[in-house]
Amino acid sequence: MNPVVHFEMPYDDRERIARFYRQAFQWKLEMLGPEMGNYVLATTVAEDTRPDAPRGGINGGFFPRSPDMPGQHPSVVIGVQDIAAAMKAVNAAGGEVLGTPMQIPGVGQYVAFYDTERNRLSMLQPDRAGGR
Repeated sequence: MNPVVHFEMPYDDRERIARFYRQAFQWKLEMLGPEMGNYVLATTVAEDTRPDAPRGGINGGFFPRSPDMPGQHPSVVIGVQDIAAAMKAVNAAGGEVLGTPMQIPGVGQYVAFYDTERNRLSMLQPDRAGGR
């Protein structure tokens, strides 16, 4: 298998996007210079969350496209401890939460949001018992 080990999203304003992810999710952002294409390097975790997991591995899935649901795009899902607090943090940082959390049976609460650059992402608060 070839695991997903990185994500990338576009930005229009690098200071704004860095400020958003620092404020909303406490990520460490490193602003690289012109020699590196003004890339913003994001560190989301200091170490792997499961010691027995492959380093850098990110799980994923696929969902059926529905003409009744606009805005279905690839998304990065961010794990959060408290979805209500994370929703407030997203709004306070200048993002926009899209609707209310839905309960995914046996997984947890899920809600999508836009960051300050209008990238659509999601967040998930895993169920305490048996969540991912």
